[in-house]
Amino acid sequence: MAKVKTAFFCSSCGYESPKWLGKCPGCGSWNTMVEELLQPKSPPLAGVAKAARKPVQLGRDTVQDVPRIQLPGVELNRVLGGGLMPGAVTLIGGEPGIGKSTLMLQVALDSQRKVLYVSGEESEMQIQQRAKRIGIHNEQCYILAETLTQNILEVCEEMQPEVVIIDSVQTLHSRLIESSAGSVSQIRQCTAELIAIAKELDLPLFLVGHITKDGNIAGPKVLEHMVDTVLQFEGDRHFVYRMLRSVKNRFGSTHELGIFEMTPGGLREVHNPSEILIGQHDDGLSGTTVAATVEGARPLLIEVQALVSTAAFGTPQRSATGFDTRRLNMLLAVLEKRCGFKLAMKDVFVNIAGGLRVEDPALDLAIVAAVLSSNSNIEVPRKICFAAEVGLTGEVRTVSRLDQRIAEAGKLGFEQIIVSRHHKATLAKTNIQVVEVGRVDEVFRLLFG
Repeated sequence: MAKVKTAFFCSSCGYESPKWLGKCPGCGSWNTMVEELLQPKSPPLAGVAKAARKPVQLGRDTVQDVPRIQLPGVELNRVLGGGLMPGAVTLIGGEPGIGKSTLMLQVALDSQRKVLYVSGEESEMQIQQRAKRIGIHNEQCYILAETLTQNILEVCEEMQPEVVIIDSVQTLHSRLIESSAGSVSQIRQCTAELIAIAKELDLPLFLVGHITKDGNIAGPKVLEHMVDTVLQFEGDRHFVYRMLRSVKNRFGSTHELGIFEMTPGGLREVHNPSEILIGQHDDGLSGTTVAATVEGARPLLIEVQALVSTAAFGTPQRSATGFDTRRLNMLLAVLEKRCGFKLAMKDVFVNIAGGLRVEDPALDLAIVAAVLSSNSNIEVPRKICFAAEVGLTGEVRTVSRLDQRIAEAGKLGFEQIIVSRHHKATLAKTNIQVVEVGRVDEVFRLLFG
């Protein structure tokens, strides 16, 4: 009997080593090397091999626009960049129970196209029960409970579906690899086989992926490089709203955002998220402001909450939910150094309402105003919103796409928006008053006198 050969692979990046290493030389992760069987070079896949392509001259007459496949609803099409491209492979990841399978099943049922839904985690009975709860019927939706990639490829070639959904890629295994399902080599091999058939048949393919405790998609990092689009399904299971983000997209812009609401009948699209992200409460509450931000191509108005209190245990706490804590520390240092506010011995807590996580620097001025409002215990008028960045010298800096932010604020009935006076954009005439400031201390005097 031939000697069995093994090697160690990094579960994060796929780095191969003949012996175990505590730290991966490829990505620097600790304790991620796992032992797997070495396989001989894989033979060509049956039914996928084809004649060599000839080079095509790049020009106006040789390149044609490929029409996109329009999926049901507006949110998913927006995140994908306007629709689904033929032959595109899309990887969608998210925490367990966040709604990935529900979203994919709604796409399969509501698209009214010939869809093959491959499930490696649930039986046909479980999927049918979820479909009854959603309440959508599609006679062209076919369910296949299968985990062997060779069988899935044969069904795809025989059925010729318009869209294929795999739930999930970590449950698949191939005959060409002897390691267990979910291992680094199996995930890489199975994904390569599925991508090959998708490109050969111009077949749009959705892959549902698990994530690790760090929030990254499980499997080798090369998996995200192999696919065309990576979508991240975010949200707290204790809240009803879910955010679908585009992390990578070869056919559209990244950082697009789609918002859904989880209901007993499935996921419902939220077409005007600004209304749900702005809290409805009584007047007279300090520490709340509204910021005009932009996610991808969509302007949003979100509520910023801050709480400033005296530190009870000597060392002050700095906590931010939905915002970068390091940037919060920078803004507090600017208020301390440039504006003279004594916040060094006070606890500061900042929260972005609605469970949203935002990285737009246009939130800086709204966070500063919320912190000052809570520290002074003076309310910021509810008809005022903010859209500006704060620099280290205390100056108020301009942000991009200011016209869209102002238009969104005016549409929701705000009376004033505070922006930087250094903007170079020509602002269109709106029913909202644009207040221009240059420094943070001017904002304090404007709001609190």
